[in-house]
Amino acid sequence: MAEPSPLSTVAPTVLIVDDEKNIRRTVEMVLTGEGYRVIEAGSAEEALATLRSPAHPVDLAIFDLKLPGMSGLEALEKMRADDATRDLPVIVISGHATVHDAVNAIKLGASDFFEKPLNRERVLVSVDNCIKTARLSRTLEQMRGELEARYEMIGTSSVMQELYAKIDKVAPTKASVLITGESGTGKELVSRAIHRLSPRKDAPFIKVNCAAIPRELIESELFGHERGSFTGAQARKRGFFEQAHGGTLFLDEIGDMDLTAQAKVLRALQNGEVVRVGSEHVIQVDVRVLAATNKDLSKEVAAGAFREDLFFRLDVFPIRVPALRERPADIALLAEAFVEAFCKDNGLKSKAMHAAVKEALSRRKWPGNVRELKNVVERAAILSADVITIADLPEDPHESPFEDDADDALEGGVGLAAVGVLSAKPGGERLTLREYREATERSYIVDTLKAFDWNISKASVVLGVERTNLHKKIRAYGIKRGEG
Repeated sequence: MAEPSPLSTVAPTVLIVDDEKNIRRTVEMVLTGEGYRVIEAGSAEEALATLRSPAHPVDLAIFDLKLPGMSGLEALEKMRADDATRDLPVIVISGHATVHDAVNAIKLGASDFFEKPLNRERVLVSVDNCIKTARLSRTLEQMRGELEARYEMIGTSSVMQELYAKIDKVAPTKASVLITGESGTGKELVSRAIHRLSPRKDAPFIKVNCAAIPRELIESELFGHERGSFTGAQARKRGFFEQAHGGTLFLDEIGDMDLTAQAKVLRALQNGEVVRVGSEHVIQVDVRVLAATNKDLSKEVAAGAFREDLFFRLDVFPIRVPALRERPADIALLAEAFVEAFCKDNGLKSKAMHAAVKEALSRRKWPGNVRELKNVVERAAILSADVITIADLPEDPHESPFEDDADDALEGGVGLAAVGVLSAKPGGERLTLREYREATERSYIVDTLKAFDWNISKASVVLGVERTNLHKKIRAYGIKRGEG
């Protein structure tokens, strides 16, 4: 019996199309004996109708070339023109086939071609290989789609629209691109988008983090080495330039690359040549280089830390990735996308995000950019129930409300930080109703903060106010951590 596919526990279904009943019965007996499900059709017209029916999903079709009415080749041509059957594997059989027929069948996408009488073992091997190959292709296509979705850039702001336009312009060319921007802005996403939209999209995309490779190993990693060229080189190794041949090489954090390695990278860019460590043999490579850095390379050049000629070679088409603070309108979109992806990856039920959370996220400064936002919303997704609320957000480590800030004082405030009692002013005069209400509110806020060890998130939940409002009141009342 045929081994079940590792991709599915459902028995594969084979459609047999032949006008000779005995042939259909023979093939059916062979296949059902090995665990396949079989559907029969006596004509091409009947077969196409079966393939269009959602009630009969088919994994493989076996077509006779010579059929009454529409021929097997005509049916195959129609199948390849239909999105629903375009990728369905087909085996063609015939008792009176010519070489021309066989060539035409293969050109139309037939997976195999048999002459009658059929050989049982050959049929079984071909059917098994065709079904497994088709399922693996579908799985790889699905994985590719998921990978592309994971690296999809998100944002509708004007600065992102400008970024998309630059990517669209430069992607189809062979030009080197220097991608700059702060850490966490998504420079790698830009590089992958350029590769995906380029003629090299089906070739390798090789990412190299120049800052993560020790200085003494950077040349070996980039250009490869020969066996015995240095201690620990036990075998010949292909470098990243060779691995990326025909595709794209992404040099991330290139500003941290050693000057000696920079000289060899420049040679590879100028001449398309690399030499493995310990070798004198020149290897030709066809690589498009995309580089990224969070440093100002012009300043690095002035300081002698980066080669000027390499800088100009890389800076053919500069792209700057905007910081998250420059695109606040995109923050809610990004947060929702991160939560959805996190829940899906971890088998969690989808979670909604309260409007107050989106507003609070949009008000933060985000020095860590998109990467920091992703970490925050994922942490909130773990802590939350069905809906992510303000209380689920971690404290903003970049902002403390316990500071003197006259600009944030409430309109008409009276500086109640200096008020020590609730019934009278320092001069002994009675408080107005408003002053008394504010003093009482200040006292209650201090008591609540103290009760929760000055944790603003927890205190805001008990007080029934949004955390951002509590921040404002703390500043307005001049509340100091630890008082009371």
